Amino acid sequence: MGNCNCQSKKPNSVNKNNAVKVSTEMSIMDVIGSWKSRWNIGRMNYKVNPGLYITGEPDSDSEVFISSNYKMSFDILRKNLKGINAWIIVLDTAGINVWCAAGKGTFGTDELIRMIDKTSIKDCIDHKRIIVPHLGAPGISAHEVKKQSGLNVIYGPVKASDIKEFLKNNLKTTDKMKKVTFTLFERLILTPTEFVLSLKYSPLFLILLFLIDIIIGKNGLEVFYKDILIFFGTLFFGTILFPVLLPFLPFRSFALKGWILGLIYITSINLIVFNSVHGNYVHMLTAPILTSFLAYNFTGSSTYTSLSGVEKELKISLPLYGLSILSGVVVLLINFF
Repeated sequence: MGNCNCQSKKPNSVNKNNAVKVSTEMSIMDVIGSWKSRWNIGRMNYKVNPGLYITGEPDSDSEVFISSNYKMSFDILRKNLKGINAWIIVLDTAGINVWCAAGKGTFGTDELIRMIDKTSIKDCIDHKRIIVPHLGAPGISAHEVKKQSGLNVIYGPVKASDIKEFLKNNLKTTDKMKKVTFTLFERLILTPTEFVLSLKYSPLFLILLFLIDIIIGKNGLEVFYKDILIFFGTLFFGTILFPVLLPFLPFRSFALKGWILGLIYITSINLIVFNSVHGNYVHMLTAPILTSFLAYNFTGSSTYTSLSGVEKELKISLPLYGLSILSGVVVLLINFF
């Protein structure tokens, strides 16, 4: 990468701002960085500096693309600009991807206007347009951007892989380009992050289980081994199997979908491993709740939910979670005494 002066095709017109030239080829370090981020290793620090970037040798007729400063989002964009001379304005979204940042407000109108002014991009181009990712639309008010900057916002395709077709189509998105998919592969690539996050508090949880089993249980170690099996099975079902089965589980509520999956799991374990339909009543009450909670985490990554729907579901689910856990504690105490 290197710095280059932003130049227009207009004679004697050279801007004072600098742009960083980036390659459209992914290096081995880019691949490793992306893999680490998928596994939640340094994910919150996986970002690039906000500012103006270029691919190829853009001029005053070249298009301007907007991105977040989450490095994976930026890398996906520049990779799909191969062979294209383009400007890229990277907004400061605190290292959050476009879709999530648009929902949180960091990929928003004010930040876009601020970066348009800071990069002096209007001095680089003869046209009056910028291309915003389709998934960034919830955070961007096009008329306000037009009012304050004089630039027209054009919403591009959902996927960066459609950019070349979008450009050939005179900057018009087809129905296919507007469609947000959530295929099996797209669901599975989310699972490493969720699984690793669920493991974060596992040692503390297992220590708590161990102490409870030793203090209250008649056969503490034997019960603890069963708890370990159930606990990690629940994590697997809630973070990996749930997104696989998501379209096939009944009901719309993620919490209810997860609870049903957890109930199926604990019942199966009781039948196969413990030779009992109901097994340990405490497990029956608590394991589906954990699976439900883990499943609920996918609401922010899914195309199935809306912000209002998630908030409504949370208001209903949290009291039920608490009631189920309380019931489990009561049953545990009854068994002890």
